[in-house]
Amino acid sequence: MLISRRFLLRRSKMLRFLDELEKTSGKAKSLYISSGSPSPEVKDLLQKALAEQDIPAGMSELAVSSKTGAILFWGASQRCIVLPPFPVTEKYLAQGYDVEPLRSLLQYDFSLALVLIRLSSYAIGICQGENLIDSKVGTAYIHSRHKKGGSSQHRFERHREKQIEYFLQRVCGHIKERLEPHAHTLDYIVYGGAKTTILSLQKKCSFLNKFYDRTLPPLLTISEPNRVVLEMAISQAWSSSLTEWHDNEISS
Repeated sequence: MLISRRFLLRRSKMLRFLDELEKTSGKAKSLYISSGSPSPEVKDLLQKALAEQDIPAGMSELAVSSKTGAILFWGASQRCIVLPPFPVTEKYLAQGYDVEPLRSLLQYDFSLALVLIRLSSYAIGICQGENLIDSKVGTAYIHSRHKKGGSSQHRFERHREKQIEYFLQRVCGHIKERLEPHAHTLDYIVYGGAKTTILSLQKKCSFLNKFYDRTLPPLLTISEPNRVVLEMAISQAWSSSLTEWHDNEISS
């Protein structure tokens, strides 16, 4: 029985992992699954790479759920699947540990915009590769929810809604100011923060519609946005998810 372990590897660590994997000898297979591949196609590709009975539980679901595609490396020395930070554009099956397409993807210095937002704070960044070249951070005061009930609660909630609307409009203005000069050269945009606030911002800020087809999966685990969090989010945006499978060795 195989057991799995999941890691999140930064760009530099993932590249070192690929360098070591490339040196590994022995029989192996590499499978590249392009982003947006439908579930039946993913399952068919996995069955071509591995015998159906050898596909670990959860592997198909892991590959299908990825918005950026997946890369399978499977052999005697290493058995893993990588979910990269940026979309895989090709699909093919190769013999051996063929790491070059993934390495090329990770070595390319994509131009990214990061928009991090929670109620009362935001951070906007433009980066080339992992280098931050422009940024804007800020805060706003928004009342917490009123819990006493009655007419005063309704007045309080209307006031809070206006505060939120003004905050989102202000953030939208800063986003347009920072992103518009780079709109034609940006490869991707990454959102981070609270999911409901991100959705509210996207609804209120029509300027963001032009980046719809360049949007990567959101970073939902970040804390209150500020400059330090923005720099950490850049590293997170460049990180790959690595799931390894190992034999379940039961100690006596």
